[in-house]
Amino acid sequence: MYLFICYPRCSTCKKAQKWLDDNGIEYKFRDIKEKNPTEKELRKWHKKSGLPLKKFFNTSGNLYKDLHLKDKLPTMSDDEQFALLATDGLLVKRPILITGDTVLVGFKEAEYEAALK
Repeated sequence: MYLFICYPRCSTCKKAQKWLDDNGIEYKFRDIKEKNPTEKELRKWHKKSGLPLKKFFNTSGNLYKDLHLKDKLPTMSDDEQFALLATDGLLVKRPILITGDTVLVGFKEAEYEAALK
C-alpha cells in the first residue's frame, strides 16, 4: 500500500486524492500538518525521488515567504535544508506519494499515471 501525505485543505492534495480514489489506488493517508515528516524520512524520500532538494519546499506557502527562503536557500547546506523542512509540514511541498519504487512530489496526473498504472 502506498503512503499519501498531504494537507487536507490544499486544493492540489484534493485533486491528487480524487485521482487516486477514482483510479482505485489504495493508500494510507497522512496529514502533513499533524504528523510532520522527519528529517530521516525526508532524506530517504529525497534520495528515492531523484529530485533536487529545492523541489521538496512549498515555495508558494506563506511560511516559505515569511522566512524569506527564496533568498536563504541558495546559501544553506543540504543538512540545514533538511533540518528546516522537518520543523513544519507546511514548508514541505505536497502531496507526497511514496510507492515501493519512487516518491512523487506535487501532483501531475501524467506522473501519477506513469508511476501507478
